[in-house]
Amino acid sequence: MSDIPTPGLRLVDSHCHLDFPDFAEDLPQVIARAQEAGVARMVTICTKLRAVPEIRAIAEAHAPVFWTAGTHPMSVASEPMASLNELLALTAHPKFVGIGETGLDYHYTAESAAVQAESLRIHIEAARQSGLPLIIHSRDADEDMARILADEYSAGAYSCVMHCFSSSAELAKAALDLGFYLSMSGIAAFPRSGELREIFAAAPKDRLLVETDAPYLAPPPHRGKRNEPAYVAKTCIRVAEAMEIAPEDLAAQTTANFDRLFAKAAAWRGENGGVAA
Repeated sequence: MSDIPTPGLRLVDSHCHLDFPDFAEDLPQVIARAQEAGVARMVTICTKLRAVPEIRAIAEAHAPVFWTAGTHPMSVASEPMASLNELLALTAHPKFVGIGETGLDYHYTAESAAVQAESLRIHIEAARQSGLPLIIHSRDADEDMARILADEYSAGAYSCVMHCFSSSAELAKAALDLGFYLSMSGIAAFPRSGELREIFAAAPKDRLLVETDAPYLAPPPHRGKRNEPAYVAKTCIRVAEAMEIAPEDLAAQTTANFDRLFAKAAAWRGENGGVAA
């Protein structure tokens, strides 16, 4: 049984990493607990293209799971550069629903800033050509991120979510002004994240998603332990409290937002004709 009291929420975990070793021993149970907690769908995110076979197999084996692929900015200097053709070829899979994660990370890997930007622009072009949403990781790179996203958008529209958003209000505004989405992770539920919750409260409610980034960033009372998709309910409840709205309303809104942005996932039907949910 899940250790989360289920408040009747229906949610989507828009970003997790189910291929990571943290889940090697109990992945079916993790997915079952998520569904028990009201998390009807999960998107497992590839961070290195060599992991595609394993991630694709997880999505194929579990109806509630969808997948994306890209090269994480912290890995791009040590991994082969993803090509546009490689990324576009992956989009043929029926449960492949997004491009990335990609982005810029200057916290630990600022020395690879140039190659990170090159990789980011390739991923943006794949999102533009495929019509699938781009999944962005951004840390300590607000100015460059805002500039690249805007420059590329002026060259041709694309859709995008700022995953695990914990950056400045200025970057939030830059992303929202382009029509992009902000995704709330367990960080938004941390006691000292009041300013971040204010950013989400000020954003249009139709541009918010919720995620775990599991196995990282577990919300209270699980902070410091392995995160898993079931815990997305805790983040939803805490942010809803800060917004002074019902958790059920925020869950319904973020699910509707997910369906709009990740339209391929929303339209998917399994072999038995049923939807993933």
